[in-house]
Amino acid sequence: MKPKVLIPVVGLFILFIMGVYFLTNPSYEKSIKAKYYFEIGDYNEAYAQAKEAFSLDVYNRMAATVMAQSQTSLRYYNYNQDAKKYMASIDEISLHDTISDADKAKIRLMCEIMISAYIKLAPSVITDKDLVGESASYYSKFERLLEKVTQY
Repeated sequence: MKPKVLIPVVGLFILFIMGVYFLTNPSYEKSIKAKYYFEIGDYNEAYAQAKEAFSLDVYNRMAATVMAQSQTSLRYYNYNQDAKKYMASIDEISLHDTISDADKAKIRLMCEIMISAYIKLAPSVITDKDLVGESASYYSKFERLLEKVTQY
């Protein structure tokens, strides 16, 4: 065989062996699943799969990356879920004809909790932009609401 043909054939063979190893190694198999779950937005499952893959092979950088990104995304996801619950509670309070001082204090406390929770969030490049945007939107709503509640 000529070297011009031999080098690409050997290169393809090495890539094939690497691909087979990558797909049959349980750690990498789980990290591929973790990446899939991360991409579809199931951050709990992505974190669980990545953590398991990382525990099988601590040198699996893909698992470590997906685990860290899932953790960050889970923080944003949980913040958004809490924000929805607090907004529902605030909406329920606002339906009353008059808002008592106790209700104002309750709203103020909810706003302060959510504002301080948002400040602790740290986005990364890979964090879903929609998730970050939704959190930022809730944050600004809580800031405006806190401003209104403290004025009265």
